[in-house]
Amino acid sequence: MQMNIAEAKAKLSELVAAAERGEDVVLARGGHPVARIVPASPRAPKFRFGIAAGEVQGVPDLLEHMSEEDLALWE
Repeated sequence: MQMNIAEAKAKLSELVAAAERGEDVVLARGGHPVARIVPASPRAPKFRFGIAAGEVQGVPDLLEHMSEEDLALWE
């Protein structure tokens, strides 16, 4: 969303709310972008670790010791 500064003065609270929702808010002067309104705190990450826990099969545990047979394959 882009808005000229003169109009933005009257709608500041709406623009801040839009930025909090993650919308791109750009302030313009004479139709040329000059500033951006962004949330003060970072957004929560979209990816959560462990979201597929128990769903994926056959993934080796990289911290587990290898068997002697598997270790011999690497030598």
